Amino acid sequence: MSGELPRAALAALLVALALAWFGGLGERRLLKADEGRYAEIPREMVASGDWLTPRVNDFKYFEKPPLQYWATAAAFTVLGISEWSARLWTALTGFLGVLLAYYTGRRLLGAAGGVYAATVLAGSAMYVFAAHVVSLDMGLSFFLALAVFAIAIAQSDATAPRARRDWMLAAWAAMALAVLSKGLIGLALPAAAVLAYAAWQRDAALLRRLHVVPGIALFLAIAAPWFVAVSAANPEFARFFFVHEHFERFLTTQHQHVGPIWYFIPVLAAGAVPWLLSLPAALWQAARRAPPAHFQPLRFLLAWCVVVFAFFSVSGSKLPSYILPMFPALALLVAAQLTRASRQVLAAQSALAALIGLIVLAAAASRALPTLPEPYRPWIMAAGGSLAALALVALWLAARGRGLASVLALAAGGLAFTQLTVLGHGALSPQYSAYHAVELARPGLPADAPFYAVREYDHTLPFYLGRTVTMVAVTDELAGAIAWEPGKYVARLEDFAAAWRGAPAACAAFAPDEFDALRAEYRLEARALGASPRYLIACKP
Repeated sequence: MSGELPRAALAALLVALALAWFGGLGERRLLKADEGRYAEIPREMVASGDWLTPRVNDFKYFEKPPLQYWATAAAFTVLGISEWSARLWTALTGFLGVLLAYYTGRRLLGAAGGVYAATVLAGSAMYVFAAHVVSLDMGLSFFLALAVFAIAIAQSDATAPRARRDWMLAAWAAMALAVLSKGLIGLALPAAAVLAYAAWQRDAALLRRLHVVPGIALFLAIAAPWFVAVSAANPEFARFFFVHEHFERFLTTQHQHVGPIWYFIPVLAAGAVPWLLSLPAALWQAARRAPPAHFQPLRFLLAWCVVVFAFFSVSGSKLPSYILPMFPALALLVAAQLTRASRQVLAAQSALAALIGLIVLAAAASRALPTLPEPYRPWIMAAGGSLAALALVALWLAARGRGLASVLALAAGGLAFTQLTVLGHGALSPQYSAYHAVELARPGLPADAPFYAVREYDHTLPFYLGRTVTMVAVTDELAGAIAWEPGKYVARLEDFAAAWRGAPAACAAFAPDEFDALRAEYRLEARALGASPRYLIACKP
């Protein structure tokens, strides 16, 4: 089925996607924990001028490398500190990933493959969701996709030897940027995929076409300087980052992100909406026996997906977003399937997506999901309704043999479904963000008074205050960092009460249900200035 579009139509689709993609970034308050943390670290970089040692609430934070922090700090410097600029890096790398899928699909699958690959990725639920929240996974996924796609293009039979070298160097550079985004998996996962493919295809010659010596030199030139500099400035960095955050995190369950071996199967199914029907066929098509004498790009992308899925499935630490790096490659595999799909297959795929949308709509409307917060319910109803409506349009188009239009309509349904789900998070911000309490209290907050977070802390608090706070009797995830700099922490409520009484002015954030009891028990002179379900902020009268 044809997938070619006139340039004017492609340009119009690109503009429409950009407006939908970036338009709502600033419409929601940052939520705990990832959004607050990964916005606060670059805010502190801008405030302190120290772009070498990442800090959160003025404590050293060595869990992840700095590339996204640098990018967001640059956005804060140029565009100002806001929710929109805090989310810009994830949205931008996600958008660039769609363009990358288009280019790579066009190179490997032809003009139709490029259009379908970009369309599938732009409509995939997990990918769209991850591009619109502040976390490190989308930046990592973009650079890993760039590395894997560059390898696939470099090794394709149609690529000339000189171009092959250039593409392989691009892959090495992308792996370096992936390492600077989230750590050693930026190198380990692509290397494992290459080895897995070479073993599967019995293609040892592939290993001689990787331009390893200049590639490693380029990789180290990009990735190594920060690691060397931060290790020299912080003796505790190397052991914590390389041992604790990589090997101990992978091999143990100490971070409490546990799950069974099949944990990512339902995650993959939910994340692939609305392409569920095409996904198994796409995987099977890529796995079909192929001549071993030639490089098979789709088989390599399948090997990549299997490596990512298997790696995180056996890990002791699991979160849904960990398999996000699969999705750009999956988009190309599904695109290859869609270029051959009959109108019956497209109609069935659209009917399944419509059914999913109707189920979501009905479940939210009938209150069959008792744990769904009431303010969020209308958003989920709208999301399910949008998916169902656009999937029915896709079904109608497929039945009339308009395959590309059907796929575009279904992708629009997936995009609308996920965007509405994400935008609805704004209704939950009173429960999951410090913004509301801070705004109510802001007129009465002394600019230079010490500020405490008492037995309750998340990273949206310093972000919205625009300053760091002293944590009291709560370590959150910072126990190790507090041990490095214990003087910045108050462990006992008695010590906090003494500091409060001795200060000419002081403010603090409390859990609302604890404020009265703590004020009475420790004889605190305190007046509430603002409260939300999450925080109560009080100052000395």
